[in-house]
Amino acid sequence: MADLIGLDEAEKLDVAQVHELYRKYVNRSQVRLMTSFGFGRDLVDHAEGAYVYTRDGRKILDFTGGVGVLNHGHNHPRILAARRRFQERRRMEVHKTYFSPYLAALGHNLAAVLPGDLTRSFVPNSGAEAVEGAVKLAYKYHGGARQRILRADNSFHGKLLGSGGLTGGTQNHFAFPTIPGIGTFTYDDLGSVRREIDASRDARGRSDVYALLVEPFSASTMRWCSEEFLRGLRELCTAEDIVLVFDEIYTGWGKTGSMFHFTRYDGLVPDVVTTSKSFGGGKSSVSAYVAREPVFRKAYDNMTDAMMQSTSTTYYGFGEETATAIEAIAIAVEDDYPARARALEAVLAPGLERIRKAHPDCVADVRGAGALFGVFLTGGPKVLDLIAKLPAGLAKDPLIRTKVVTAAVIDTLYRKHDIYTYNTLNGRSPLIVSPPLVAEPEDAERFLDALDATLEEGMTRLLGRFIRERVTSW
Repeated sequence: MADLIGLDEAEKLDVAQVHELYRKYVNRSQVRLMTSFGFGRDLVDHAEGAYVYTRDGRKILDFTGGVGVLNHGHNHPRILAARRRFQERRRMEVHKTYFSPYLAALGHNLAAVLPGDLTRSFVPNSGAEAVEGAVKLAYKYHGGARQRILRADNSFHGKLLGSGGLTGGTQNHFAFPTIPGIGTFTYDDLGSVRREIDASRDARGRSDVYALLVEPFSASTMRWCSEEFLRGLRELCTAEDIVLVFDEIYTGWGKTGSMFHFTRYDGLVPDVVTTSKSFGGGKSSVSAYVAREPVFRKAYDNMTDAMMQSTSTTYYGFGEETATAIEAIAIAVEDDYPARARALEAVLAPGLERIRKAHPDCVADVRGAGALFGVFLTGGPKVLDLIAKLPAGLAKDPLIRTKVVTAAVIDTLYRKHDIYTYNTLNGRSPLIVSPPLVAEPEDAERFLDALDATLEEGMTRLLGRFIRERVTSW
């Protein structure tokens, strides 16, 4: 009989044992990388709200927001209760030939929250699946007659073969095969979009573009589209019959101060919007695309194609996941998550600007909205000297200076101040400030004080210590 590790035994593993099992069965290099940070040397006992509690008794303020997953915080009591209710009543999880009251209700609620005729939903597991579902919808809408799809130069739409290809070139360092016909436009530049569309025309002047994907707020680069650009896209896509897809996987459910970032603009309606991350309330792996009725009906609303999307993934409309999403939406609406994000912004925006001015040698820029900001860190000549001492393989990375500087600040915030943050590995790799929307303004003040104290040490000292104690083991 196989020598299996049971649940009780798994929960008793110490950090050294976990590291060793990761080395053997998950990824050895992941252990080397993550143990460079204090949190890579800890195990979590439990988590609640905006806080993580480690096994050695530390209480850590989680300002990562679960990389967009935790608008509701850790283990929201209403989310836990919804999942318990589903389990205790022994509801059926999945069976494609029975209709699901949860999926029906969730579809209604998505339509109720979103503007216009965004009424038709597809509910798979991950954000990347939602993106690929939206792309398939757009391609099917045109009956396969068009072959081009446009994405922004700074885009991030996932890491599957299709969605990975739709992710901007600066986000990838290895070229996997992907879907054909991908064109790139400059983010927030309508003229660039027009040029790409014109370049795709045939001899009769007809466009070959079937879809255009864009993030109204780019969480990986902390940039956002102007209202003029988004409305211009809508007008252009309508005129050319191009399916316009807004990717709000990270920014949905209140994160930037409106329920979805694009909904701050009255009357602006894409053909499809994708959502995931906080859509599952921090407990459920669930995503969705929601399409305008005419687009969806033309693609799939016929007897031949009615099951083409809903049977394309085993866990489509999974019972407990959809029940959880129903409760997650209700909480976001009833507790006014957009207003909570704006309350956090009222503390973070002026506080981060104050820190930028106080530490001009450390902070190059600060950008963001609601409860989602990026702090772009830098360093002087001495920092360059320290970077030059890194192992040869690392020193070749053109972004290594920014990555290591940001990593040094993240490590100090965690070790000295019990605050957990992260940085994107995309674009300019900023320090991400992304508290869950259950965090209070006092939590934001605590973070600002800790960041100020960390930068007060000076970037040369921070980086020198980080390289000496952490990076040399790489």
